[in-house]
Amino acid sequence: MRRFAVLLASTLIASPALAAEHDSNTAGIQPAVAHGAEGHDHHDEENEIVVTAPFVEDLDLLAGKSVLSGDELVRDNRLQIGDTLARLPGVSATSFSPGSSRPVLRGFQGERVRVLTDGIGTIDVSNTSADHAVTIDPLTAERIEVLRGPAALLFGGQAIGGAVNVIDRRIPRARPEGGTHVDVIGALGSAARERSIGGSVDLALGDSGFVFHVDGSFRKTDDLRVGGFILSPELRAEQREIAREEAEEGHQEEAVEALELAEARGKLEGSATEQKTYGAGLAFIRGPLNLGVSISRFDSDYGVVTRPGLGHGHGHEDEATIGLLAEEDEHGEEAVTIGLEQTRFDLRADYELGGSFLDRVRLRVGVADYTHTEFEGDEVGTVFDNQGHEGRLELIQADQGGWRGASGLQIMRREFDAVGAEAFLRRNDTDQWGIFTLQEFRLGGLGVEAAARYERSRVESLFFDITRKFDAFSAAAGVHYEVVPSGKLGFNLSRATRAPSAEELFSDGPHLATSAYEIGDPDLSTEKALGAELFFRVDRPGFEFNASAYLTRFDDFIYEGETGLEEDELPVFRYLQRDATHRGFEIEASATLARAGSTRFVVDGMVDNVRATLRGGGNVPRIPPLRLLGGVEAQGDRFDARAEIEWVADQDKVAAFETRTDGHTLVNAALSWHPLGKRSETSFTLSANNLFDVDARRHASFTKDFVPLAGRDIRLSARFAF
Repeated sequence: MRRFAVLLASTLIASPALAAEHDSNTAGIQPAVAHGAEGHDHHDEENEIVVTAPFVEDLDLLAGKSVLSGDELVRDNRLQIGDTLARLPGVSATSFSPGSSRPVLRGFQGERVRVLTDGIGTIDVSNTSADHAVTIDPLTAERIEVLRGPAALLFGGQAIGGAVNVIDRRIPRARPEGGTHVDVIGALGSAARERSIGGSVDLALGDSGFVFHVDGSFRKTDDLRVGGFILSPELRAEQREIAREEAEEGHQEEAVEALELAEARGKLEGSATEQKTYGAGLAFIRGPLNLGVSISRFDSDYGVVTRPGLGHGHGHEDEATIGLLAEEDEHGEEAVTIGLEQTRFDLRADYELGGSFLDRVRLRVGVADYTHTEFEGDEVGTVFDNQGHEGRLELIQADQGGWRGASGLQIMRREFDAVGAEAFLRRNDTDQWGIFTLQEFRLGGLGVEAAARYERSRVESLFFDITRKFDAFSAAAGVHYEVVPSGKLGFNLSRATRAPSAEELFSDGPHLATSAYEIGDPDLSTEKALGAELFFRVDRPGFEFNASAYLTRFDDFIYEGETGLEEDELPVFRYLQRDATHRGFEIEASATLARAGSTRFVVDGMVDNVRATLRGGGNVPRIPPLRLLGGVEAQGDRFDARAEIEWVADQDKVAAFETRTDGHTLVNAALSWHPLGKRSETSFTLSANNLFDVDARRHASFTKDFVPLAGRDIRLSARFAF
């Protein structure tokens, strides 16, 4: 707690002097921007959703957005945010394990997708490696916003592929109606015997203007039950070959073990999880001022399933490692688990100026102290420590005859260290600062938007005594026109630059959880992208249609590729840099087919696809394949019933040394009941996912060959709000 207090104090001292921060030690600006397209909730044509990713409200913002809230958020709520969002268009998930899953947007993951909480980064190490969990529990979310395409550029260089913003009530935004608001959500799931519950209370403290908030959540799961064989066909064949060789050499016990592994079904051993969060906030809301703070805690313990056939003594061949290998040979492989904890402080301030040019000023600050420990059995393997802060100041312009916008600056600092036999990334510091602006002009049915950001980064490895500095300029412009009533046709162009991260520059060592030896390149240059996107959107009562096609050409694209080499009995993955091209499309539609009294029957569908290639030949690794999802839904005053089919194609367009992934078809169904009617947030949902218990794997996952998705999962979810 002492170092957390020091970090908090330093952040609060630095925040008022944001404009004075200009040297190489300042941190970066990754502006969070709101887009304000209004859409219709599938459950009520008159229930509008306004997207409010801080801090510029009500802008169309260069297209490419989705919102998950209400009944859909209750139904799809999972332990990690990646799996929660995986049904949205253009979204997949890393699905490394049930306890760790980040979003994948248009094939991008890791350092190209920013995960935010109320516009500020999560300040964890989930971007460092796919086995590291995101420190957000979707149980505490009010809604989740997804930005794809040029709009996400305003969140910073690390959002070059998109951004995900989670909105909660931890810092109250308004006085609760009636003075008190209580929200409780819980779920039971059969595939992993999930037990989860979360709740929050907002309380107005009389007429003082103060509103108090408290929340908490708890989740616990057993080992996940899957819908087929644990191992992919390629790994099953590999284990059978090992069994044959062991039998020929007279090692019958080893041969039997390999055959048992090849035929393993049912439970995914070592995948259990337990996750807890706590939070409290206080806001003063009166007149033009809204000022609030919060403090929160995130704790998670989850299992990591390692690739079969790899020992766990992946460190250097010293006496300690040899002893560990000998112990494992005698007692069997030790289970790998991760214990993660984060303490976080947040501040949000909003003041309405009411001027003819400047309408309001907003400030957002987050500071966090994060530690996560990788265990091998009961022994501590490697400890990852991350301290950081992020702040953003934004000036919002008043609307002047169709012209409006916002400008601001942002800082970020991260201090990272890892200690242990598998500290593949040693002590390093990252500082960024930046300035940005977003402007919109409207003239009748014509809209023009433009955005720009300059960012300076300094990445220092204290272990290797190397410092790199980068300048990055990004800009985007878009135009759209109302070609039909409530229908917009638009085109965007963007030029984005991303500085390489410390992970990409300085990684060098074995990593047990990912079963890889990871090597960075300290000579990497900035990654540049030139993108174009064409979109068409129609939003009418009873009919919605969104389609987009995009093309992005990268110069010096950074990716982690397998080399075919081994180090310490682990496959070597190296960060490489080549030119690349990403292209794809997303189409989604929803239409009311018929009505019977107060019940309407809706059909909806979605298709997305992305293709990513390296110039000169070859494919970018871990790119999701073509996917189609279609559903039919009956929506009444109190009951909703839905059935859907999701078809995912085979992915055989793979990178060097990458295995193909078989496609799959999932059938899902859900029944929701609103006992107090749709205007109430109280609901009960019974859902069945993967009804036919099929073997399903996500190609975007590093572990897809030995960590399948859940088998048949019957879930009962409930939400009470009053």
